[in-house]
Amino acid sequence: MTTDETHGRIAEAFARVPRERFLPIAERQNALDNVPLSIGRGQTNSQPSTVADMLRLLDPQPGETVLDLGSGSGWTSMLLAVLVGPAGRVRGVERHPELVDSSQAAIDAVTADAPDQETLAEVAIHAAIPGALGLPAEAPFDRILVSAGTETLPDQLVDQLAFGATMVIPVAGEMLRVVRDGPGADELAITRHGRYRFVPLISE
Repeated sequence: MTTDETHGRIAEAFARVPRERFLPIAERQNALDNVPLSIGRGQTNSQPSTVADMLRLLDPQPGETVLDLGSGSGWTSMLLAVLVGPAGRVRGVERHPELVDSSQAAIDAVTADAPDQETLAEVAIHAAIPGALGLPAEAPFDRILVSAGTETLPDQLVDQLAFGATMVIPVAGEMLRVVRDGPGADELAITRHGRYRFVPLISE
């Protein structure tokens, strides 16, 4: 797919998924601002331009299975549901139970209100598994989007990528696009795409 096509698909997803529906009432007036917004528990709904950058790097395709790690408000999971379509599957993982509940409720409400529900992927938000990263029981994934920063590339997540699959993750403050080229955890093609700031990725 060309860059123009990817940009167009992502712009369409943004148009179809209203950010304000995933924000606390006090923040909804700021939904159009290109800034991170608080969603409670020390977490944020990421800056829209950052989300768009990450989705362009991830380039999810119709029919794919995607892991959205650090799904927070559920907004990115819903954007992914548009991008992978009805044959795809989106699995979010969030470590704060209140956000698991509120994000799933927002996703269900937006889906129910959509006039074109049949074009959306199924989305399920899971509570993080203590001591683990991602959803190893549901692996492998075609794409993994990580919206939290880590100091090193986690082998646990690399292991959840299908061969040929892509992960976008901030490592040591730098956005990486990681493509798994083979069965080994070191058989990776990694490109670097600028510096970003995120909350830390935690397994506990």
